[in-house]
Parts: sequence; C-alpha cells; structure tokens
Amino acid sequence: MLQKLVLSDMFNRYRNLFFALVSLSAGLVSFSATSGSSATNVSKADKSSAGVFYNNSQLKGKLDFQLFEDAFNAYKTTSGKAKPILTIIDYSKPSTEKRFYVIDMKKGALIYNTYVAHGVNSGQKTATKFSNVVDSKKTSLGTFLTDSTYYGSKGYSLRLDGLSSGKNDNARKRYIVVHGADYADEEFLQKNGYLGRSWGCPALPQAQTREIIDTIKGGSVIYASS
Repeated sequence: MLQKLVLSDMFNRYRNLFFALVSLSAGLVSFSATSGSSATNVSKADKSSAGVFYNNSQLKGKLDFQLFEDAFNAYKTTSGKAKPILTIIDYSKPSTEKRFYVIDMKKGALIYNTYVAHGVNSGQKTATKFSNVVDSKKTSLGTFLTDSTYYGSKGYSLRLDGLSSGKNDNARKRYIVVHGADYADEEFLQKNGYLGRSWGCPALPQAQTREIIDTIKGGSVIYASS
C-alpha cells in the first residue's frame, strides 16, 4: 500500500512537471509569434524599397514618406525616362514653404529644395483646386516627363508631357512648362506673405531656374501631388 502511494505521488509530480513544461513552451512560442508580428509591423519607411531609399537619403523630416513612396512608385513605373532624377511637388503645402524637391535617384540625395508657384485659379496661399482643362489657369497633378528647353515669354523654360490620363495629359495644349518668375522669389514672399501665381505652370525662383531646368531636362520624372 505504501509503495502504491509513493508511486502515485511520483506520478502526480511528474505529471505536474510535464504540464508546467508544456505551458512554458507554449508561452515561448506565443512570445516568439508576438515578436515576429511586431517585427512585421515595422513602419513601411523601414521595410519597403522606397523606405530604404527614403531613410538612406535622409529625407525624413523634409518630405512626407507617403508622398515620397507614391512618387517613387511613379518613377519606377514610368517608361521613357532617360535621367535618374525625380522631382516631387507637394501642393498640400502652402506656397510659403519650400515644396519643390529634386532628388538624384542614383546618388540617393536631395539636390534642390525650393519654392514653387501654383496656378492663379488653384488658390491663393495654398492650392486647393486642380484641373487639366485648357485655359483653366489651374495647376495639374500627376506624373510628368520633362522634355526640351526653349526661350519664350517667360525666359528659359522647360516643356513637360503629362502622363496621367485625365489629370495632366493636356499639359502640352495648356503650355504647362517649368519657368522662372519674380513672383516665385523669396523677396516677393516676404513682401506679400505668399508667392504670386502662374497660369498653371510650376514657376520657380529666378535665380535657381536655369540650374534646376538644366538638371531635370531631357527625360526626368516630375510627380505633383496635393
């Protein structure tokens, strides 16, 4: 009888130990799964190819990541581009902020960040209305491909082809070009509290116009968003 009690007690102890080990093992598995889930939920700016470029190029704090990712994807999928240059225009920002970004995609570097004017009928300080209609005098959004330069009424200018159907594909008909303007200069901004406005063209500060146009001309991508 004593022997049976001893055996029963040993059995109960081993059984309890077994369940304790099983419980511990389950907890470790659960912890591992949770940790893996946390790793999976690391922000897109750390894990995606656009995010890797964004971080390596030190764009954080200068350019919204979601906007950059959209522009990055547009750049990658645009056929016909001939230069590793991506220009991003963030029209969600007012004209009082530097919202024109030129990025060297080969070197992974922001090479220009400056002011840009929007269309007179798109809004005063901030652009809120956009159009693809001829004579609307509004800014167009979407993906553009830069072409050749010429001298026109606005001086040294850059032709653009709109690639986004229904959004900016009338760019040629509308004479939407990159050009310089005194109303896009910082001096105008300081006097008036906002930049002047164009007839829909992305107008740049005069002192930087030629240098920027020469950098982006000839088949680079411009992505404009609001």
